[in-house]
This record gives sequence, structure tokens and C-alpha cells, in this order.
Amino acid sequence: MCGWILRLVSLAMLLLLAPGRAAAQGVLEPPFGLRWGDSPEKLIAWASRHSLDLTISLPGDQPGLRVLKIQPRKGLLPETKAGAVEGRFLGGKLYELTVHYFDAEASADLIETRFDELRKQVAREHGALLTNQQQRSVEDQFVTRTQSFHREPVKGLFLLLAYTEVEDLLRKSKDARFSLIYRNDNFRKELETALAKP
Repeated sequence: MCGWILRLVSLAMLLLLAPGRAAAQGVLEPPFGLRWGDSPEKLIAWASRHSLDLTISLPGDQPGLRVLKIQPRKGLLPETKAGAVEGRFLGGKLYELTVHYFDAEASADLIETRFDELRKQVAREHGALLTNQQQRSVEDQFVTRTQSFHREPVKGLFLLLAYTEVEDLLRKSKDARFSLIYRNDNFRKELETALAKP
């Protein structure tokens, strides 16, 4: 009798926790209307509709991995302040999406302002970001400054916001860019396990 009750309680706990885990993973769905596990065709169709350049990489040392990078010939991606988007697919399923922010027409100071705006927006939408690193180095008349922040509401499901600025002291010029990375490591591990099976 006691074993039956224990199994019933375990089943009830499993049913209560499973929807919570699924909902938590839905917290960090990738942008552009994509979902974890989508095929590359969804991004390819979007790039075609907007006449964007598309580069496909198939790294030889990582079988099953396909990397799609989409960017306009000039300017920014439609309806964004981003310069490019890059999707990583394992076994034909999306597990990581990176939005790259750079703009040849904008100053480094404006790019830094956009970075700060996006950092505040991400914190409002997903919760407080934790600082990963803040570094400054000088080498051969170049000053490199980096900042990165992350949020991991569920272990293995996270986003990372990273900023890099390079200042040329000799030519008195600065260049800046940043990226927002959505990554589902739990799903990636599942895909790797499935691909490893004979």
C-alpha cells in the first residue's frame, strides 16, 4: 500500500514539475520568430524574402553542425539595429542564435549607447543580468575594452551579451560591436546524444 502511494506522489510531482521546466525553457526563446529545434530552412526563407546575403558553413571537425550567417549587403537587418544574425544547427535543429550588432555608419560611442539600451531591455524582459567580465588591455597602440553579461534562468539555457571596443591610439579612431547570444545547451546535448547513436 505504501509503495503505491509513493509511486502516486512521485507521478504527481513529475506532472507538476514538467510543465514548469517547459515554461522556463520557453522564457528564452530565440528572436525572429524562431524556436529551439527549428530547421535552417526557416532562416533561409526569411533571408530570401528580404534579399539578404547568406553564408553557410559546415565545419569539418564538427560533423552534423551547420552555421548560417545572414546579413545585408549594406545597412542593417530589416526592422532591427543589428548587422547580422547567425544560427547554429546540429542535426538540422537550431540550438543557438547570435544577433551581431555593428554599424559602419555609427560611431563607437553610439554603438556603446545601443549596447547599454539593449542590456537594460534584456534585464527588463528576462531579469537581472550577471556580470561575466569587464576588461581593458593596451597593446601596440591599441586599447581593447570588453564587457559581458549573462542570464541563465534554467541551467543550460542562457543568453550572453558581449561588447568589444577597439581604440587605435595612433590614428585616433574607435570601433565597437556587440552580440546577443541565445543558447540552449540542454537541447544541444540531447542532439549530440542522438547523433552519436548508431
